[in-house]
Amino acid sequence: MKLLKDFIIPFVGLKEGKHEFTYQIENTFFEHFEYDDFNNVALKGTLVFDKKSTFFELFFHVEGIVNVNCDLTTEPFDLTINDDFKLLVKFGYEYNDDNEEILIIPQGDYEINVAQYFYELVILALPAKRIHPGIEDGTLQSDMLDKLQELSPKGLEEKEETSEEIDPRWNTLKRLLTDK
Repeated sequence: MKLLKDFIIPFVGLKEGKHEFTYQIENTFFEHFEYDDFNNVALKGTLVFDKKSTFFELFFHVEGIVNVNCDLTTEPFDLTINDDFKLLVKFGYEYNDDNEEILIIPQGDYEINVAQYFYELVILALPAKRIHPGIEDGTLQSDMLDKLQELSPKGLEEKEETSEEIDPRWNTLKRLLTDK
């Protein structure tokens, strides 16, 4: 697959110093990882590869927009992604990626594939709960949102008001903590 060949960096031929690589990350990139939660992807990935004599420093940066579905209403919306990641690559006897910030590769390796790191960077930049911005500011009009409000438990406001009334015994106990 040619797409992922672009993410393989043969570091043996590179001179010491900083080298910059730019990638356009689209839906086909995520299809390779069998990740299909995005409706549309328009991301720009940048990798600054700093080659030293005994190790490498890799600085990953991703920014752009992914179109995802809202977790509450299933309405599609554009979510802005902007995140960074730093990886230190050292040489050792065998491959070891136990530490998330340090990668150890065997002495004989001559190239590194950075596709997995871009994938993880984008996935980890997503919020755990994707809420349409129109829900937060009240501008979204949706049948699903109307149905959620209709089915929401009644009397929730009444419970909040009664929870403000505190039993006076708790106030006495709080004074014991502060009077030390």
